[in-house]
Formats: sequence, structure tokens, C-alpha cells
Amino acid sequence: MRRTSHYVTIAILMLSVGLSSAQAQMYSVLYNFGTSAGDPLNPGTPGVIAQGRDGNLYSTSSNGGSQGLGSVFRITPTGSLTVLYNFDGPHGQAPLGGLTLGTDGSFYGTTWYGGATGNGTIFRITPKGQLTTLYSFTGGNDGFQPYAPPIEGIDGNFYGTAGFGGAGGFGTAYKVTPSGTFTVLHAFDSTDGSIPIAPLVQDIDGAFYGTTQLGGSNGNGGVVFRISSQGAFTDIVAFTVADGANPYSPVIQATDKNFYGTLSGWGAFGWGSIYKLTPQGSLTVLYDFNGNSDGGGPDAGLVQATDGNLYGVASGGNFNPGTIYRITSAGNFSVLYDFDGASGSSPTVTPLQHTNGLFYGDTTCGGSGVNGGCISATGGGGVFYSLNEGLEPFVSPLPGGGAVGNVIQFLGQGFMGTTTVSFNGVPAKFRVLTDTFLGAEVPRGAKTGFVTVTTPSGTLKSNRQFFVHP
Repeated sequence: MRRTSHYVTIAILMLSVGLSSAQAQMYSVLYNFGTSAGDPLNPGTPGVIAQGRDGNLYSTSSNGGSQGLGSVFRITPTGSLTVLYNFDGPHGQAPLGGLTLGTDGSFYGTTWYGGATGNGTIFRITPKGQLTTLYSFTGGNDGFQPYAPPIEGIDGNFYGTAGFGGAGGFGTAYKVTPSGTFTVLHAFDSTDGSIPIAPLVQDIDGAFYGTTQLGGSNGNGGVVFRISSQGAFTDIVAFTVADGANPYSPVIQATDKNFYGTLSGWGAFGWGSIYKLTPQGSLTVLYDFNGNSDGGGPDAGLVQATDGNLYGVASGGNFNPGTIYRITSAGNFSVLYDFDGASGSSPTVTPLQHTNGLFYGDTTCGGSGVNGGCISATGGGGVFYSLNEGLEPFVSPLPGGGAVGNVIQFLGQGFMGTTTVSFNGVPAKFRVLTDTFLGAEVPRGAKTGFVTVTTPSGTLKSNRQFFVHP
């Protein structure tokens, strides 16, 4: 069995040799956390990284900041970092989750501690750093200590989980309106799951899917669950030690409609696994980590890139600093990069594919910055990195579905001078707002399919099909 900390992963630096020049060209350290006073430090699970309307990247760190209680930061695709907000306790502290982008252009997140009663908060923050506390957990039936940021549903409300408490004592799932009205949708009781850590994902049918790190009917291995916006709840699968168990990461729904995710421990070699899950609950283990050259103990989840493959990171086996890997839906696995301490160590945050085609992520430890509490040969406060796999730029719709007449937002680049926007071949009315952000109206006659944006530099295609609601 292999387990990791919710906070700082302990790693011992092992010097790597023979790092290929191809790796060096693909992988770049953009920023060493702890380089400057008041920097973010040790970003960890879940640590969601969000792309903003301006094309920059936004996230949180549970450590560091001017008061040592965590921060919200912005970083450009070339590595210029700005701290937007320093948590102070009354407005929250220890934001473990990272951020999600709302259709209002603001970002939404949670803090694990702090707030009115010290049990954590849900907050909204603008790209300029203006923070509003939407809700402070009481530690009662509402739950307490939320790990993940909430996500915006197609109804405009936000949905998330709290890691502990609630009527069942093992965490809650909730809905909160943009104005802060809070509703408990489900209270976990251990038999149906315990300690939900990862963010939710919404299916095209409107239901939400998530994971719990523990609990379930198969020996406390955690579950994947489904919950409606009204609170109708069911477990899809309960993991066993043979499958791999204890997911810290979310599921994603890939273009084949199946769900994919990672399990942090157990499995065939005791170092966790990668799985595929059908909507009906049929589970397939795609890959078992062996804790050696492939890494192990994946706390981070997966991202499906525009090439159709799945990408992720593993913290490393046998005290190695970790890996970046690619896996196909058929289970073909390959390591793309080996962290070496100086280039980062203990990656526990799911990478993001930016609309420029590159992957971005961060590590909990390593790098040349101030040691934020990591136990390793070099310490370090972690790094923010990019990985270039040669994938083409694209556009990303927000939200991923809508009805005829709805105005859909698109993130991308090179939009100035755009001539056409088409929904599965049907031209749409559109308005370019900035070079990285435009809006388009779902046209009459549009059907579910890809969206294309024709710019002066070429045609950009959406990273997934846009779902046209009846």
C-alpha cells in the first residue's frame, strides 16, 4: 500500500542521469515558488489550475503568501507570477483546491480552514484580486474543511463537496448560488463514501460525478458516485485493493463517454492504478504503477488532450521525484518526463492543457526557491512548469453545452480579426471581446458537434464536441 499526505508530500531527491535533450526541449520550469518574499509555496492536491479569459493561468497554494496562510496567484504562459490575494484567517486559510472559472469571468474556490467559525469557506475572486466570501462552513450538518473548488453547473449554480462532517459524519455534497445561498444535497455516511477530496464533473445529462477517498461497500477503498442537482445519489463503483484504491483525484468524462481516473494506492504492485469506468459501472484497470521508472501513487487526475490521449503526473516510486506520463484509452502507457528535484518534485496537481496547446502544471516540492517544508535534498517550494508535446492550439467553450439562442463564451488566442464562428458547420453570430475571449450565439439549425473559429492565423477547433440541448 502507498499513501500520501494531504499537505506536503515527503520526497527524497534522487539525482537523475542521462536526461535526454528531447525532454529538456519539451519541459520548462516557468517559475520557482519561493523565489520572492510572500510567494505561494507547495501547491498540492487538488490545486486545480484554471485558464482565465485573459489567457493567463490562475490557482492557489495552501502555504506561503505574505501571512503564511496561503494565496491566490496568477501566472502568465511565459512565467510571470503575481499574487492576487493573501489569506488572513477570517477570510479563510489553506486553500487546497485551486480555482474554477465561472461564466461571470470570476474564479471560485474554497479554503480548508478559516472563515467565520474556522471550518473553511467558499469564495469568489475577480481576476484583479477582489475576494468575496460566499459561505462559511459551520462544522454542523453543512460539513467542514472543503478540499476542492466548486464547479458551475449548467443551471448557473455552483456544486461541490466538503471533506468532513455533515449529518452522516463523513462529508457532504452541496449547492451554492452565486449570491451565497447554501443547500446540502447529500451527507456521506461511509457506506456510500467518505472524505470527498476531488472536484465534481458535470455530464452532458446534467448529473454530477465525483469520488471519495475512503468509504464504500468494498473495504474502505473509496467510490465513484453520481448525484443530481436535486440530490438524487447513487454509487457507481466501490473500489477494492485489487483495483487500486483511495482516489484523491476526480473522474473525467472522455470523448468516448467513459470516465477515467487514478487511484493513489494498492493495485497489483501497491502503487496505485489508472482506470476506465463506463456510465453503467463497468470498471477496467488500464495500468498498474510499479513504483519504479513509471512513478507511483498518483494523487493527481487525468486530462484528455486534443490528441485524444490522457495525460497525468505521478509522485514517484521508491522516493523518486515523479513523472509526467501519457496513456491511451486502450492502456498504452509511456513516461514523457522524469522530475529530478531541481526541475520539481512530487507533482500532485492535475495538469491543464491551455488553449495554446501546451500543458501547464506545478509540483509540491523541488525547484530553487525557499524550502516550504518539503523534506528532500534540495527542499524547494515547488515549481510551475510547461510541457510542449507539439499539440495544436484550440478553442474551449464555456459552458460545454447550450440551447439555440444561448450565448456561449470561448477561450482561445488570436481572435482579433476573426471572420467566422461555426457550430458543427452552421455559422453563428459572434463578438470578439479580446484576443483571448469571444462570445457566440448558438445558431438555429445547429447540432451537437465541434465548433470552429476562423482567425487570421488559421482555423481553431474546439477541444471537444459542443452539446446542443433540445
